[in-house]
Amino acid sequence: MPLCLSGWYRGYLSRNKAQQGVFPVSFVQVKEVIIEKRGYEVVMSAEMPLVKEVTTTLREWGSIWKQLFVANKEARVKQVQRLMWELMEWRSQLLSGTLPSDEFKELKQKVTSKIDYGNKILELDQVVRDDDGNILEPERASVISLFRAHEEATAKIGERIKEEQSNIQTDHSGISARIQSSPTHSLYVFVRNFVCRIGEDSELFMSLYDPNKQTIISENYLVRWGSKGFPKEIDMLNNLKVVFTDLGNKDLSREKIYLICQIVRVGRMDLKEANNKKFTQGLRRPFGVAVMDISDIIKGKIECDEEKQYFIPFFPYVLFLALVGDIVQIRKEYPHLVDRSTVVARKLGFPEIIMPGDVRNDIYLTLQGGDFDKYNKTTQKNVEVIMWVCDEEGKVIQNSICLGAGDKAVSEYRSVIYYQVKQPRWMETFKVCVQEITYCQIHLRFMFRHRSSQESKDKSEKNFAMAFVRLMKEDGTVLQDGLHELVVFKGDSKRMEDVNCYLNLASTRNHHSDPHKMSTLSRSSSSVSGGGGGLSVSSRDSFTISTLVCSTKLTQNVGLLGLLKWRTRPELLKENLEKLKIIDGEEVVKFLQDTLDALFNIMMEHSQTDDYDILVFDALIYIIGLIADRKFQHFNTVLEAYIKQHFSATLAYKKLMSVLKRYLDVSSRGEQCEPILRTLKALEYIFKFIVRSQCRDVLLPLMLRELSGALITMADGPHDERKNSLELLNNILEVLSRNNVGDTFQHIQDIVVSLLRVINQTVITMGREHTLISRVVACMTAILSQMDDRHYCTYIETFSGTTDLVVSASHTYPQINNYQFEYMSFNFPGNCIFMCNISQLCLILMPSFLLFAFITQESLQLQHFSPTKRNKILAKYGDMRRLIGFAIRDIWYKLGSHKICFIPGMVGPILEMTLIPEEELRRATIPIFFDMITCEHARFGNFSKFENEIILKLDHEVEGGGGDERYMQLLETILLDCAAEKHTLRPQVQHFVSLVKGLLIRLLDYRTVMSDDSRNNRMSCTVNLLVSPTFSEISWYLYKLRDLHLECENYTEAAYTLLLHSRLLKWSDDMCSQFEFHGSQTQRQLKETLYDTIIDYFDKGKMWEEAITLCKELAEQYENEIFDYELLSKRLFYENIMKILRPKPDYFAVGYYGQGYPPFLRNKVFIHRGKEYERREDFQNQLMSQFPSAVRLNTTTMPGDDIKNSPLQYIQCFTVQPVLEIPPRLKNKPVPDQIINFYKSNYVQRFHYSRPVRKGPVDPNNEFASMWIERTTFTTVYKLPGILRWFETTLSPLENAIETMESTNEKILTMINQYQSDWSLPINPLSMLLNGIVDPAVMGGFAKYEKAFFTEEYTQQHQEDRDKLLRLKDLIAWQIPLLGGGISLHGKRVTDDLRPFHERMEECFKQLKKKVEKEYGARELPDMDERKSTRPRSMLRSFRQSVISISSLQGSECGTPTKTHPDR
Repeated sequence: MPLCLSGWYRGYLSRNKAQQGVFPVSFVQVKEVIIEKRGYEVVMSAEMPLVKEVTTTLREWGSIWKQLFVANKEARVKQVQRLMWELMEWRSQLLSGTLPSDEFKELKQKVTSKIDYGNKILELDQVVRDDDGNILEPERASVISLFRAHEEATAKIGERIKEEQSNIQTDHSGISARIQSSPTHSLYVFVRNFVCRIGEDSELFMSLYDPNKQTIISENYLVRWGSKGFPKEIDMLNNLKVVFTDLGNKDLSREKIYLICQIVRVGRMDLKEANNKKFTQGLRRPFGVAVMDISDIIKGKIECDEEKQYFIPFFPYVLFLALVGDIVQIRKEYPHLVDRSTVVARKLGFPEIIMPGDVRNDIYLTLQGGDFDKYNKTTQKNVEVIMWVCDEEGKVIQNSICLGAGDKAVSEYRSVIYYQVKQPRWMETFKVCVQEITYCQIHLRFMFRHRSSQESKDKSEKNFAMAFVRLMKEDGTVLQDGLHELVVFKGDSKRMEDVNCYLNLASTRNHHSDPHKMSTLSRSSSSVSGGGGGLSVSSRDSFTISTLVCSTKLTQNVGLLGLLKWRTRPELLKENLEKLKIIDGEEVVKFLQDTLDALFNIMMEHSQTDDYDILVFDALIYIIGLIADRKFQHFNTVLEAYIKQHFSATLAYKKLMSVLKRYLDVSSRGEQCEPILRTLKALEYIFKFIVRSQCRDVLLPLMLRELSGALITMADGPHDERKNSLELLNNILEVLSRNNVGDTFQHIQDIVVSLLRVINQTVITMGREHTLISRVVACMTAILSQMDDRHYCTYIETFSGTTDLVVSASHTYPQINNYQFEYMSFNFPGNCIFMCNISQLCLILMPSFLLFAFITQESLQLQHFSPTKRNKILAKYGDMRRLIGFAIRDIWYKLGSHKICFIPGMVGPILEMTLIPEEELRRATIPIFFDMITCEHARFGNFSKFENEIILKLDHEVEGGGGDERYMQLLETILLDCAAEKHTLRPQVQHFVSLVKGLLIRLLDYRTVMSDDSRNNRMSCTVNLLVSPTFSEISWYLYKLRDLHLECENYTEAAYTLLLHSRLLKWSDDMCSQFEFHGSQTQRQLKETLYDTIIDYFDKGKMWEEAITLCKELAEQYENEIFDYELLSKRLFYENIMKILRPKPDYFAVGYYGQGYPPFLRNKVFIHRGKEYERREDFQNQLMSQFPSAVRLNTTTMPGDDIKNSPLQYIQCFTVQPVLEIPPRLKNKPVPDQIINFYKSNYVQRFHYSRPVRKGPVDPNNEFASMWIERTTFTTVYKLPGILRWFETTLSPLENAIETMESTNEKILTMINQYQSDWSLPINPLSMLLNGIVDPAVMGGFAKYEKAFFTEEYTQQHQEDRDKLLRLKDLIAWQIPLLGGGISLHGKRVTDDLRPFHERMEECFKQLKKKVEKEYGARELPDMDERKSTRPRSMLRSFRQSVISISSLQGSECGTPTKTHPDR
């Protein structure tokens, strides 16, 4: 848009580039652009891509929203409006540029999710996005990866729609959608204050809790609170922030999730005791608990922001935010929330998806409970449990215990004390953190002590019992998860701290303990044998703990440990390999690299034998299968990295191929091969291992052979096997498409030769509805995308002949386009593949019409797309139809003498191509039609085959949406220009063009009104087609018209319509094969069936006279041809005619004036046949309902040119009287009234309309003395009733001239009367009217009539028009005195500045008057001053007759396609 003038820009409308102009600077916003070179310049806005996407989306949705509003789809209108408002608001936020990175990323996810959802529900094209929400460019991705991305995107959008439809959270479903789409979640909690007057220090333990399973699911967040109402660490004031992380979708699917806060006070035994040194201090005592249901918050059903706070008992102000991602991700996205001071509380256990590099070495220990006897005390003990982490020498490992997230590590743990409780239930969880290397050396030691409230007594108390447990068993595995009932030992307090006294004893009572040790221990025993060091087992005390190991360094599985250290126990190798397949996946992936190293080391160190080959291969398959699980999907990168960076077993391919070949051979023989499915699923990575070993050339032919066999049975084989085979082929193609795998020419060629034809046949066999069809098409497209010219040459050579090649190619390429995806980014790459190979395919595919199928496919028809989508396609791919069309044109002209072989077979496809609304394509291909005409005419002397075929096909194509007025213009212009130099062909081509043009006009009118609510318009257009010159045989239009009549209960018209069909049939036994929809019937049978139906319709319409005629014809057949006398008993309706009352219908003249009507109605008059008892008011209201924007004319005179040329719609309606035409056989005979009355309103073609006019002076005593009648006669093109309830009235050219002259003279006289009665009127209208008539250039407006009608030739050819010619001459003569009166009046009113104009007009009038009076005689008007309002005698005729020419169908007197009645 260059600046053309100061303050203005020159440019065009984006929706219509042809509409150019200037725009004010104030209306234009200049934006930065980026210009890309793609062989041509592409100008793009420099705006943020997401902002551009939102802008184009809003424009596209806006136009659709308007359409929905017009269609009255209220629910969808509101839905789209809500989506658009949200996008507009978010667009403003994006443009502000003030969002922090975390908020921007979150907003981006919301925007893209909303766009994808909106496009889906509006059935628009979907786009594929990467993990960051950016649109994935098809050019930068392989076909297979693109297809997989499509599948994932479809699944995500499907879930999104389900969420919207279920109305889980109508207002903020975007949050919930994002949460559900992520595998990892976190909960951010900000505690602003703790309000509770305890009077002592306290510990606040906050955690997530599942009330249904009664389990804590997260670490504790520990806050130490001071007795004065502040945190113990003053820096924590107003900074108590924690993120509960590692939560997965399974956690979100829990029915309920609570946030609980356990409050433990630290001080005296009883708060009622005085706060002095007399009482024991520092005791941990339970105080209270606070609970809040946060299920809806954590699941995203309630939208939370940083301003919204919640109230929990003791915590009046708590902020919650549900965040998406793990701790690494949320630290990047929410740096203002999650900073270095924010505490991280992890889930108890591993997350659902274990991230590579997430190194953990934690053991969570929970004190479950105990049972302690009071022994010699009078009351139950106040038991306190003290725990240390000790080494083999009994030394305490410092800072190895963490009581809760956010707290410093401590060396000693002391439990809560329950006052005088025999069976305390602590349920306190804390974490033991030590280095991996020390696990085999450490153990946990528990001491039990009674605590007294009196300080003096408490000091004298000693530990009364102990327990312990090792963290690692002797077999090298870590302590198993779950409950452990520990043995409680009693003895001297010094000995209980001596490791030599207890460490060799059994620590637990379960059956997993050492049998030898357990033999020395029993529940009832009171002492320990075997060197117990003076300790005895307490038979009346028990103690239970539970442990949970979260370690990526330690394993609890003996088999896995044995495999990792297989060299230490080689005799157990086979057993450990077999056990691997039953090991929990979490254990395996934690040691993925170590496990893979072990497997390949076993394979390489046993290279001379195959003893372990199958076991190692199966183990490898099991591990790869684990990686495919969603829980471990992120370990794909670890496996890929291992293959690229760590895998070094260069000879492993021999072992892998050996086992793979063995499995495939067994499977191909039809024998049972249980691992084959798992093998096929894992083949991608097996292939990568082999490729890494430089063995692709050996493996690929083997796999292609097996795949070829599998694909042949693809359509009906087991679903899993079919799916796995396709996945294998996808993986192979995906690997070969990469840039870093070396030369792939030979491999692609092997695939093309081995599989392309098989895949093509598989697609044909499977069909469109098969669940795997899209995968097969993706494979086909991927193969074609990697083929070059050399591959095509080799592929062509594999065919036995041209026919075989054509058949195969004709099946291959349509499959790409037949299976359209809802993603434009997948459809168009498929088309590009076809385009890239067009040079190899054109000559092959021309005979199969495949090129035409490609060029006319729906995804390339840009005219059907929104401007936004159309511009995207043109910018990225251009208009592919033009290139194909030009190629087809070139191929046609290269056919030479063979062209005649493709006529008429190629006419239809080329017609379909020329109908594509692309100007250059049409101009390039329409000349092919003339070449066909020339070719056929040269061979046969005519081009009837071409003409018949194009007329036959044009009907179907135009009804399907092809063609427009521009096409009609181009077709006419191009063909006539081509024929201009062919003198022998020119007349025939002109006739052909006229024929096709007339048909096109009717077809376009018909197509336009088919979507119209007006049945009348649809009926009119259907009849126009039926009566067109090209209508030579029955078509479905006739039955379409019949159905429309039946919908309106127009039984008479429906009968006349079917009568058209019956007239094409003979009373013969020839088969009516051309009427496929009637089955195998003879013409006699079909005609009889039609007559029965028609008679029934005439009976319902009370047209018994017509029914009788048909009955007589049937009777003649029954009596003289088929001799079926029983059928002669049909009643002939005579009694109905005489006895049943038939109301006479009224007839109405309806004029449709103005340019707002379609051509078949515009400025035409029709006579409508009303229904029984239908009043004019009711008919007129029904008529106006069809044209709600039309203006009703309340006059019955013919409207002027101002109304006829108006862009509006005008309707004129008045009642007319049918003119009785008595049949000759009834004339001069005594005919009953019932019969005569029928003919008064039926079989009528002429209609009168009469209106009174005043002439001369009015006699006040007798008004009838000056009353004259003006009568207008209308003649319809057909008689009524007929195949329509209305028919058009027409004027001959001469009658039209008469009517125009009458109208002009009336206008002059009216204006003279107006100016005589009102001298204040401006003179300009009178000046323009008079000058327009008397100007020599116009010659009175009637010069054209003189040339057309006042000739000797016309008079001889139209002798019946003699009276009309005299009438026209009389009107011309009378115009002169009217003009003289007007000019005289003008001279009296004209101003001085217009006097020269008036004088020139007078001079022109003198010349005109002289000419007219010489040729047509002189006329005189009475003096204008004396008779201002009186019209001349000759002007006010008794009636203004408008005789309308009669045209009818050949052989039909009544103007409808019915049987002729010569006696009427």
